[in-house]
Amino acid sequence: MAWLRTLALVFGLAFLSGCSDEASFLGSDISGGNIGKGWALTDHHGNPADGERFKGKVSVVFFGFTQCPDICPTSLSELHNALAQLGPDASNVQVLMVSVDPERDSPTVMKDYLQVFSDGLPTEFLGLTGTPEEIQQAAKAFRAYYAKVATPDGSYTMDHSASYYLIDKNGNARVLASNQAGPDALAHDLRLLLQ
Repeated sequence: MAWLRTLALVFGLAFLSGCSDEASFLGSDISGGNIGKGWALTDHHGNPADGERFKGKVSVVFFGFTQCPDICPTSLSELHNALAQLGPDASNVQVLMVSVDPERDSPTVMKDYLQVFSDGLPTEFLGLTGTPEEIQQAAKAFRAYYAKVATPDGSYTMDHSASYYLIDKNGNARVLASNQAGPDALAHDLRLLLQ
């Protein structure tokens, strides 16, 4: 009977040591959630963009707009700082900002805006846009929220989800990270996906 307990203990320890090698994301693990499938937009260079195009790289998808007063520039700065921590490996990460404001975010506006945040990195942040229907489909694919909100001056702003979607090299959404995660946590999860 004692040998059975010893055998069970040995197998139990072997099982636990095997589990300790598993990836442990700091963001929410959304693997297997079928998030981020079936969208098609256009990048700020005028090229077609969908999930298939970015396979082979780790992607970070973020919904935002260029006239966003605070959340978007702060989040994009955090992405810059996270990628800076990756050094040369940052060339294997593609940041994609899906514009929720296609009326004002022309390709040129997005290119100029995002260039500031990817400056000095070995990768270019890409802005994605499309028809209102295409953007709505992309938001639905990522289960993201956005809405136009009128402002007192007769203009408008956009409410939107502010999380990062981290996509692995096979095009599968793996991590949902808060926009308040910080660059260290983002760099940690990106390193795991780059392995």
